[in-house]
Amino acid sequence: MSKIVKVLMWIGGVIGIIVIALITYVQLAWDKKFEAPYPKIIASKDSALIARGKHLAEGPAHCISCHVPMDKVKVVENGALMPLSGGWEMTIPPGTFRAPNLTPDKETGIGTMTDGEIARTLRYSVNNKNGCVFPFMPFQELSDEDLTAIVSYLRAQEPVKHYVPRTEYSFLGKILFAFGLFKPEGPKKTPPKSVPIDSSIAYGSYLAFSVANCYGCHTNRDLKTGEFIGEPFAGGLVFVPDVFTEGASFVTPNLTPDKKTGIMANWNETMFINRMKGGRIHKGTPMPWALFARMDDVELKALYRYLRSIKPVSNKIDQIVYAPGEEMK
Repeated sequence: MSKIVKVLMWIGGVIGIIVIALITYVQLAWDKKFEAPYPKIIASKDSALIARGKHLAEGPAHCISCHVPMDKVKVVENGALMPLSGGWEMTIPPGTFRAPNLTPDKETGIGTMTDGEIARTLRYSVNNKNGCVFPFMPFQELSDEDLTAIVSYLRAQEPVKHYVPRTEYSFLGKILFAFGLFKPEGPKKTPPKSVPIDSSIAYGSYLAFSVANCYGCHTNRDLKTGEFIGEPFAGGLVFVPDVFTEGASFVTPNLTPDKKTGIMANWNETMFINRMKGGRIHKGTPMPWALFARMDDVELKALYRYLRSIKPVSNKIDQIVYAPGEEMK
């Protein structure tokens, strides 16, 4: 056996050991546990507060767009209301993510969770098993009042027995956890006790970042890690085909007031409100049009005024809908 062959075999053996060691470490280390404080949130039976939570969950916060069975997603997107019994799922590189049952059923829902555990999940992305929640929900800086309203509404629902399998992480997802590249997201600043509901830019900012997740979808991000890589609200996030798009792909448009590339740069307030209430144009779009149409004029005016106030960003989105098999530009 030649020296070259022996060297190659040695190198191959070392690489094999490294690969085995890496796989073993990832499998043993990925399921990390995290600590986070429990917000001092107590569910209320006050009808006005429950109504506020219901409005948020079925409207701007669009909880209902994910926390329903897969065979009900299209029904909800067409305007139907139903309990938040979970079941929606999406597969992206880090894993297959499933939205849990949020009704107060004690076997399959949140019936055995405390108010603090529910609130901690929403605010700190740490669930009742001390595991990390992937950053689909933007509620870290939801006001104490609105967080209480949502928890109160969830408690007020009728229990629905519906078992939803837990989220399953791919090997890539486990690598992100094992090497500390993915951690729970908490609030970047102290969440307010309450936020005045008016048509101001300030309330529009609150809706865009902390409630409706306009920022999360209209800012480009790396779908492998969840990291934001684009300018805020400048669009460019790609939604690949899923079971609802019939093979189509979508790219979020630029919402900044850039006069050349901003999709709504030349809209006035009335045009914006009418469009938001106008519903879906493109079949299969990930935008929850029916839910956002439930926002009232005060909320929509605030959102419009905020989006008009932000920095214009030149980011041309050539096309927002790609037919099945069509190559993206």
